[in-house]
Amino acid sequence: AIIDRSRSRLGVDCLDMVQFHWWNYAVPGWIEAAGWLRELQQAGKLELLSLTNFNSEKTGEFLRAGIPLATTQVQYSLLDPRPEKALIPLCREHAVQLLCYGSLAGGFLSERWLDQRAPEDFENRSLIKYLLMIEEIGGWDLFQSLLATLKGIAERHAVSIASVAARWVLDQPQVAAVIIGARTAEHLERYAEIFRFELAGQDLEA
Repeated sequence: AIIDRSRSRLGVDCLDMVQFHWWNYAVPGWIEAAGWLRELQQAGKLELLSLTNFNSEKTGEFLRAGIPLATTQVQYSLLDPRPEKALIPLCREHAVQLLCYGSLAGGFLSERWLDQRAPEDFENRSLIKYLLMIEEIGGWDLFQSLLATLKGIAERHAVSIASVAARWVLDQPQVAAVIIGARTAEHLERYAEIFRFELAGQDLEA
């Protein structure tokens, strides 16, 4: 019923892609539910079946159950390389692509935080999550070293720190896209520069 409602609202016979998420692993049934989506896919109601926010173990369960996946949406950035441990090799083996969010760490990977002190007040809970990641990688001083390195790379290419951070994620194996929020049309034009440069060997080494 939900798939049919979406088809009706969009005015299409077939949805381009459906992303499947399961909030609580303690509640069984995710493989069965994905199996129903697979039946709808075979019936022509959706073209691509994808996951969002499943770990590598659970992603493997879908693949072993014979459910073909086009993409999986995960958090991936210079501050959060967790997909590299097991998920990317698994996705490479099964030709699954990554759609990556959090690639700018909620805006921490930008000029705004270069040479600044660690924040004490937060606009939203999301920033608390990313600050914890900064602490996990080694703390605010090491993070500042990362920003300074990114700034040097950005200046060589006449782009922003955010564009360098996003370009790095895009260049990783199995990554099909990064998901970046744009509040205004100006942001859209700014992020278009991601596709106007390539990271050189010295950039990657840095």
